[in-house]
Amino acid sequence: MEEKIAKIKAWLGTGSINVFGLPMSGKDTQGIRLAEALDAKFLSSGMIIRAMEQETKQNITSTGVLVPTDLFYEWVLPYLERKDLFRYPLVLSSIGRWYGEERQVLSVAAGAGHDIKAVVLLNVSESDVKKRFEAAKTLGDRGERSDDRNNEIFNVRLNEFRDKTLPVLNFYNEQGLLINVNGDQSRDEVFNEMIEKLYQKAISAES
Repeated sequence: MEEKIAKIKAWLGTGSINVFGLPMSGKDTQGIRLAEALDAKFLSSGMIIRAMEQETKQNITSTGVLVPTDLFYEWVLPYLERKDLFRYPLVLSSIGRWYGEERQVLSVAAGAGHDIKAVVLLNVSESDVKKRFEAAKTLGDRGERSDDRNNEIFNVRLNEFRDKTLPVLNFYNEQGLLINVNGDQSRDEVFNEMIEKLYQKAISAES
C-alpha cells in the first residue's frame, strides 16, 4: 500500500483529484482519508457553500437544489487559486456539480497548478443511499443539516445529481479522467479500491 501511495503522489504532484458520488455515498469521508494519505489538502464544495451561505445570511441550498453557477464561481473556485495551497496537491469533493461548470473547473485548476488528474465516482445505487439516509436519521450522526433529516429534500438532492451532475461525469469519462469505484463496500474496501485504481492510472501515465 505504501509503495502504491508513493507512486500516486509522484504522479499527482500538485495536481488534484475530484471525488463525486450521490448524497450519502461517502465522498467526504473517503476524500478526507485520501487527502491524508497523499499529504494533500481537502476541499469540499458543500462545506464551502454552507459556510458562505451562513456568512452572507443566504439560504439557497437548504431545499436540496445546487447553488447557482455564478455563485459557485464566486464562492468556490477562488479556493483553487489560494496561495497557501499552491505547493500542495488537492483532493476535491464534488467541485463543479452542475453541467457546464466542469470546463471552468478544469481551466482554473490548471491555471493554479492543480491540474485535475483523475475524477473518482463512488458508485452507490439510489436505493442504497436511501437506506443509508434512513439509518443516518435514526442514528442522528449527521449533525443539524435539514437536508439530512427531510425525505423530500433528500429526494431533491438525488434528482439534482441525476439531472445536473451525471452529465458532468459523462464529460469527465469522455476525457479519460473518470475512475469508477464500488462504493457499496466497507470503508476500508472502498479506500483500497480507490488507491488501486489511482495507482493503475499513475502507472498507465508512464507508458
